[in-house]
Amino acid sequence: MHFTEYDTRIAAYGLLVSADGHILLTWFNGSARAEPCWTMPGGGVEFDESISDAVAREVFEETGYRVDVGRVLAEHHVTAPRADHRRPFRSQRFLLAATIVGGELGTTEVGGTTDFAQWIPIPEVSRLAPRAAIVDVAMGVLPTSVDRGPSDA
Repeated sequence: MHFTEYDTRIAAYGLLVSADGHILLTWFNGSARAEPCWTMPGGGVEFDESISDAVAREVFEETGYRVDVGRVLAEHHVTAPRADHRRPFRSQRFLLAATIVGGELGTTEVGGTTDFAQWIPIPEVSRLAPRAAIVDVAMGVLPTSVDRGPSDA
């Protein structure tokens, strides 16, 4: 399918891991198209916004932390066919390293899609359900020295 025949949503997420082996996740409260689930801090990139700026903005809105954004660690995409009142679409997702430089834990957005953020021990992540695919993408790029717990496979 040619790129002019579908819509594209670009999203960017921050990967934050603590020195004591916890990963920062957020609780997405659901929408008309998606059920509530655990996900990474991040979300849609605005029209005139860089991917790095989107990560910094989204992480602050969803977690209360100000971050320095690093390199792209992974990319992931999903597609959906045409629906009643929607063209086919591609959701392109980028996962970037992030380091906390200020702020404190607490969601700052009002009326948004994130209810709360929480530090989760990395070995427990594979048992969280439901969880967005981007969480599994993040787990796949963690250093092998980090204990990831039992596999879902």
